[in-house]
Amino acid sequence: MEENKNFCGGNEKERVLELRRLLTYHAERYYVYDAPEISDFEYDRLFAELKALEESHPEWYDPASPTVRVGGRPLDKFEKVIHTARMDSLADVFSYEEAEDFLRRMEGEVSHPAYSVEPKIDGLSVSLAYEDGVFVRGATRGDGVTGEDVTENLRTVFSIPLKLSEPLTLTVRGEVYMPRAVFEKINQKREKEGQALMANPRNAAAGSLRQLDSRITAERRLDIFVFNFQGGELYADGHAPSTHTETLERLESLGFHVLPLRRVARSAEEVIEHIKTIGAARDELPYDIDGVVIKIDDLSDRRIIGEGTSTPRWAVAYKFPPEEKETVLEDITLAVGRTGVLTPTAVLSPVRLAGTSVSRATLHNMDFIRQRGIMLGDRVIVRKAGDIIPEVVRALPEKRTGEEREFPLPTHCPSCGEPVYYNEEEEAAIRCTNGACPAQLSRSIEHFVSKNAMNIDGMGPQIVELLLANRLIGDVADLYALQREQLAELERMGEKSADNLIRAIEGSKSAGLERLVFALGIRNVGEVAAATLAGRFGTLDALMNATKEEICQLDDFGEITAASVVDFFGHEPNRRLCQKLTDAGLLTVSVAKPAEDRLAGLTFVLTGTLPTMSRDEAGALIKAMGGKVSGSVSKKTSYVVAGEAAGSKLTKAQALGVPVISEEELLKMIEERA
Repeated sequence: MEENKNFCGGNEKERVLELRRLLTYHAERYYVYDAPEISDFEYDRLFAELKALEESHPEWYDPASPTVRVGGRPLDKFEKVIHTARMDSLADVFSYEEAEDFLRRMEGEVSHPAYSVEPKIDGLSVSLAYEDGVFVRGATRGDGVTGEDVTENLRTVFSIPLKLSEPLTLTVRGEVYMPRAVFEKINQKREKEGQALMANPRNAAAGSLRQLDSRITAERRLDIFVFNFQGGELYADGHAPSTHTETLERLESLGFHVLPLRRVARSAEEVIEHIKTIGAARDELPYDIDGVVIKIDDLSDRRIIGEGTSTPRWAVAYKFPPEEKETVLEDITLAVGRTGVLTPTAVLSPVRLAGTSVSRATLHNMDFIRQRGIMLGDRVIVRKAGDIIPEVVRALPEKRTGEEREFPLPTHCPSCGEPVYYNEEEEAAIRCTNGACPAQLSRSIEHFVSKNAMNIDGMGPQIVELLLANRLIGDVADLYALQREQLAELERMGEKSADNLIRAIEGSKSAGLERLVFALGIRNVGEVAAATLAGRFGTLDALMNATKEEICQLDDFGEITAASVVDFFGHEPNRRLCQKLTDAGLLTVSVAKPAEDRLAGLTFVLTGTLPTMSRDEAGALIKAMGGKVSGSVSKKTSYVVAGEAAGSKLTKAQALGVPVISEEELLKMIEERA
């Protein structure tokens, strides 16, 4: 490719076309082939020139221009998209034995099957539609039938070709992901700015792709691997490919970034061998994978084997067991929660685990440390629970040097210095019993203002600490006495931020008794229990005077939870706090009485990203229809409503035989019960 020269002839339209060609070529060399031919500076110069020319001539707009990669105007919402071909999920297997069972079944269905064995990228599944070779629409998987139109966001992904090398009309499926290096840079920046860190690259990719402002998505530098041909024409002459591998090779020739590390295996031994090969390479890859997909390669064999009700019968996903790593436990710190519980956290020698660098991990409680004989200085095994929360699994006593030492049972609160309470016969927790403990107060306020409680937008942990440090609040009720002038004078606030925060505080007054009860932080009372209490007693005053026997009569309420409620309202400081909140004008009556009883008697668990509603919205709808929403799956669960990237709750539901439905099926159920 010739080095670009300054334009010195011809008209501006020709220059625009030439710049588009140059930038498309160089972006492909950089993002797809990792073989750049010009410097970033030179690329940026060409890009700026094209952008200026296009702004001068809006009539030359081209949806395939490289300038659309920077994102456009924000959207109000994502529109629904009905997929032209179902985007089914795969059945999971969790051991070599289960994988071999699948392979034996395939051998019983077709003669001498060949398998495409591919890494399973840990990202977000999308469809990409092209008309006459031009990218026209991109959508999330959603429930497999209906997804969300995220075309503008997908245009910002450089490895998605905006125009194919041939004018074909087709649809492909791929997995959008965030490269590890990008994820780490974003988290480093967020840490410096005092923002909450993203949990893992997969969650970061999902959140980035669902931004209503595509300019934010563009900043996140997402990437994609295409792994399936969904339909349309692959060849202009109508040639039909015979194997999945042929379709991927053809897609690569058209400009798509296709799955690497794949191979065709012709025996169970070869399949298992390649699973091990991919697993061994996992740490060295620049992106996260969470398993290996095994597919019948021959497309005619797939048709013979057929489809299941919600998953193809000709493919499975082998899921890697939780990744475990060995490191050194350097120290143990204690954090005080909003209920006074002292939680031990392991300080580790940094280790890369499930896509991120981990230097801290939970140790659950003191009993966990004692029962597993964990000592300071131990070599320990760590993993991520649900691939999100780092935890210490066990110590390795056989690797001790003699310099390790026991972690002493704390006798005083690390925040306020007051004595702690511990009775191992009652519970594993160690508690600070000082109600005025600064750490408890801070955590209590953070919980009170959180999204699922009073939902005071903009009141993050840093603002809470700032208010406490300046002695503007002493409890949650004091939030409602704050003045705009007080907030505007605080560091990093300003008048606009102060106005927004006062508006959010004022708006939270009408949240209702359901949210208020949850926000109070009563031990053992979560969102569902808070809504049940509010619905039964109707007013804060009635709830404050409820007896243990009355509360025990409620569904799913036992003596422990009932005692927690009675104890909380029996504590005089808590009663005074409730009176202050009432005097501040908070709505202390139930606002969520079911409008219908269509879902009465049914308990739902929500998991994953739903296509058209947030989980909060879906939960509110279920409750409005008389149903219950639970945070965990059990045999008592009626249905699990699963969306995109459903996790461990879906797995548990499948293991327990709990019916799994989509958002669409939930809405249909409500409609049918009208």
